[in-house]
Amino acid sequence: MQNEVPNKDNDLSSVNSVFTNCIFLADKPIGFTSADIVRIFKKSFDINKIGHSGTLDPKATGLLVLCTGKMTKRITEFIDYDKEYEGVIKIGATTKSFDTETEEENFKDVSGVTEDDIMKVRESFLGEISQLPPMYSALKHKGKPLYKLARKGKEIERKLRTLFVSEFDVWKKSPTEIGFRISSSKGAYIRCIANDFGMKLGVGGYLKELRRTRIGNFKLEEFENNIREIPYRVIESIQL
Repeated sequence: MQNEVPNKDNDLSSVNSVFTNCIFLADKPIGFTSADIVRIFKKSFDINKIGHSGTLDPKATGLLVLCTGKMTKRITEFIDYDKEYEGVIKIGATTKSFDTETEEENFKDVSGVTEDDIMKVRESFLGEISQLPPMYSALKHKGKPLYKLARKGKEIERKLRTLFVSEFDVWKKSPTEIGFRISSSKGAYIRCIANDFGMKLGVGGYLKELRRTRIGNFKLEEFENNIREIPYRVIESIQL
């Protein structure tokens, strides 16, 4: 059952009880942090208790699952769900952040990269793989996010993670761009996959675009509501 959502011009504070224990599916725009989205929904709907079930980088767009009230008890469960992403890998250069946050460097000629090369590299990412979390991440070292240390040029030892990639489709969009769709277990850094993909091709690469399209059974779609230009849908009861 879907709740009736007030018009954004109405007094939202009067509908606080409607959104006390529910789930929002939001389509995060580029440039917002996941915490920004939480703050916007908290203030706009006068919600006391709200959290999200999986961070998206500011440069990424797509699905965020927001839980309010008693539904926040399920956040850990939703974090454990597998996730699906679509995006673009730029090859022929690298960046320190593995995405577009930092400048391109280490330029390489990509004229020798073939479709066969791309498909062979793709196969190496299927199944169980190990991944080293990037320095440009929200992981913390002694209470400080790694990305803040990375911006100061510091490198901290990190532990390898094991994850499972169930699907990985790739296609050549242009000589320097590879489109992809990937489904993986929790904890995957798609920026790392983009960086490693370019490295295995021998020309370097980084994540140019990323959009999360699914978290478990929650899917990104044309959401009918909008608050501060953020499309969303409200779920009152769910069956998973």
